[in-house]
Amino acid sequence: MDNQVVTAVARASCQRCHKRKKKCDRALPQCDNCMTANVPCSFLDNEQQSATYPIAFVQGLEARIHELEEQLALALEASRNPPVVSESSLDNGHPRNHNHTIESPTYVDETNAGGGGFSPFSFRSQAYSPGERTSMARELRILSLEAAAERHLGSSSGLSFAKLTQTVLKRLTPDRADFVFGISQGDDILGEIDWDSTPDFSHPHVMNFPNIAGFGPTLFGKMSLSNIIEPSGSLADLSLPTKARADQLTSFYFAHSHTLYPVLNQKDFLTLLNRIYEQSSDNSIMDSLSWFRVWMVLAIGSSARCSVSMVEESEALLYYNKALEFFESAFDHGDMVALETIMLQVSFSFFNQLGPNTWFLVGTAARMAVGLGLHTTSAYEGLPFNIMHIRKRIFWSMYMMDRVISIALGRPFALQDDDIEIEPFVDIDDGQTDDLGTRGLEPSTMAVPRHILDLRRIASKISKQVYGNPATIRANTPHREEIIHSLHKELIDWRRNMPFPLPDLHPRVPHLNSNWYDFNYYTHLAMLYRPSPLFPTLDEVMVKKLANAASMSIRQAYNMHRQKRFAYNWLNLLSLFTSTISLIYASTVQPQELVNYLQRAQVIDDLELVLQLFDKLNGKFAGAKNIQFIIDRVLRRYKEMCNITDAS
Repeated sequence: MDNQVVTAVARASCQRCHKRKKKCDRALPQCDNCMTANVPCSFLDNEQQSATYPIAFVQGLEARIHELEEQLALALEASRNPPVVSESSLDNGHPRNHNHTIESPTYVDETNAGGGGFSPFSFRSQAYSPGERTSMARELRILSLEAAAERHLGSSSGLSFAKLTQTVLKRLTPDRADFVFGISQGDDILGEIDWDSTPDFSHPHVMNFPNIAGFGPTLFGKMSLSNIIEPSGSLADLSLPTKARADQLTSFYFAHSHTLYPVLNQKDFLTLLNRIYEQSSDNSIMDSLSWFRVWMVLAIGSSARCSVSMVEESEALLYYNKALEFFESAFDHGDMVALETIMLQVSFSFFNQLGPNTWFLVGTAARMAVGLGLHTTSAYEGLPFNIMHIRKRIFWSMYMMDRVISIALGRPFALQDDDIEIEPFVDIDDGQTDDLGTRGLEPSTMAVPRHILDLRRIASKISKQVYGNPATIRANTPHREEIIHSLHKELIDWRRNMPFPLPDLHPRVPHLNSNWYDFNYYTHLAMLYRPSPLFPTLDEVMVKKLANAASMSIRQAYNMHRQKRFAYNWLNLLSLFTSTISLIYASTVQPQELVNYLQRAQVIDDLELVLQLFDKLNGKFAGAKNIQFIIDRVLRRYKEMCNITDAS
């Protein structure tokens, strides 16, 4: 690890800079302004001060820990007798039992074991050392670190399942050795691999973090990347875009983000935006909260468009950092407004990988919502319907954000379902809150997030009952099967009750297309049927259901990709990777002769589709290149076993 100086950065400005309205570098233990003025900095007296560190530095520490753990393991190897996973069931592709239970290596939840074996993602100047290898579990950890800059991964994240799949892949090697992934020298990552020797990670560019698609020395006029990530005084001169551009981004925000997380009142915001452009010469009409809302909507709208179009994100980052200039003042407008400001930042972080720490922001929003009692019925007593309606939307938006990020990372929920007393928000649009009798026959726009909320509540049940409830895990087999059957039925009902017709707001919005609902149905079904604490070992029926769910989720993602409706964000990257792992596991662990199964099934075709998707994702996410390599390695082995040669 390089001996570079790494400075911790505080969450907020010091008291002196804040009062003087000076830009604070937030360096710990003393900011530069206070050090230059030779005065005590408030950071010095605050023992509770929290801070963030660059991801590359955290990963460097992780690498050093891993190195020390390996040295310790070698020192103790003589006295250790580690358990060996039995592979007897995989000999010749036939299980040895006769009860139609597939004796694959048993699922073991290792996600809470302190993260042993984690290898860091290489940022910029960092690279894998020669001879180093990657794995499915490793890449899953990497994606999590990029998303949340956190170490811990829980059971629902699929980490233990990735390790299990890696073990099952031994079936693809002639001597039942580990199926390893590595890269040899050469610029063509996939074309220069020495397939006849044990591969290793020696390619110097494999793990170097590439620029976001389209990012060059300059991004937006004369604004450089450093200005965007660490905004300077140049942002003070940034003015609003043209009215046509603002309308375009606002329209996409309310078609896309608002139908996922309806935090704002659309009618009030559009009135505000029109007033700004009508009186553009008079900035006094706008307070800090209004400016924050406008810049955040423009930032989220731009970033969401980038996630489906794969264009560069400099505009979105500029708008986001401009909004942050008004954040502290807007935060002081009251508790509900403060919660709203955090929620808007979470929404931005879902689409932009250079945005704020998603996990941290969701936790902050959840604590604020609970502190306000928004999960209790008493918090809404005596409120007018329109105010009660928007507050419920904010609360349930926070709930959905928490479920998405917590399940993806296998973390505990910020708020348990049993503690929530209120009913979900009503599926009516903002213009109808004063007159409920105006509802038409077709579903409203709010019917979309209302239906997505139902999916998040089902996912919450899957996480709790399949992955996190010791009582159900210890139950007898019929009871555990009933849990799976009940949750499967809920998913079927959710898919059948999709709003119809879906609002026709924009042709590029993923969740305004039926393929998005199919994609999420099958990804959740795969989460239900893959090996888990509830069912560590699958029978043949469950393996077939897992294979079908994984295959269908991949095809639905590819359909959205062809329709130009697929969102290339880190959440879908994780979902697609876990679906691919599920497909590889369910295919390789089949009890029948593997070659015959591969020739009959569409596994090879599905993996070809996945490679195309990850080739596209590689333009935005560095980790997609390594995942693409892993998939290609498995695919090539499948083809070798089936005597299939590439047309090229």
